[in-house]
Amino acid sequence: MFVGVTGQIGSGKSTAARILGELGGPVISADEVGRYVVEHSKALLTRLAKTFGADILIAPGELDRQKLANRAFADSAHRDKLNQLVHPYLLRELDRRMKKQAEKNRVVIVDAALIPNWGMCSTLNFVLLVHASAKLRHERLVARGVDPKDARARQKAQLPFAAYRECADRMVLNNSSEERLRRKLERIWRREILKRIDR
Repeated sequence: MFVGVTGQIGSGKSTAARILGELGGPVISADEVGRYVVEHSKALLTRLAKTFGADILIAPGELDRQKLANRAFADSAHRDKLNQLVHPYLLRELDRRMKKQAEKNRVVIVDAALIPNWGMCSTLNFVLLVHASAKLRHERLVARGVDPKDARARQKAQLPFAAYRECADRMVLNNSSEERLRRKLERIWRREILKRIDR
């Protein structure tokens, strides 16, 4: 069974995915997969450098992620171009890892903000949406060291909340502590996810 965990940036979806993983399933992080394909594909790095400037490479085969992010999130056209380049590589690797983990685990957790963008809403067995207020999401990004202006740009770049809600089987609000989020997720794990496995 594949359980997708999604949400807008700063919502706490990766924290939720980690907690679900502790309850009983390996977690595949789309962000980690994205980093992996960029680091391990010379063809992709070459295309990125050609599109966003050769100076995004610190050295041959080594990407300056912050410089790329600054340029990619500068406007929607740059962001769309980045996605067009990276996502085919990312999705192939994500699919490979999902299939591999499913061979030996009853539940596989997929941590990905872009589940709605990628059309995975119907291919996953259960999609959990983690949500938090816009103000709190912004504060969390800034607390991570993201420049406030960049944080706002990243928030605006995402799909509207309605698109996430339409995709999800269940939504959990994460405006409080991690412990409270854990209690909510434990209930969802017992009452919804495990019951689907046992059907």
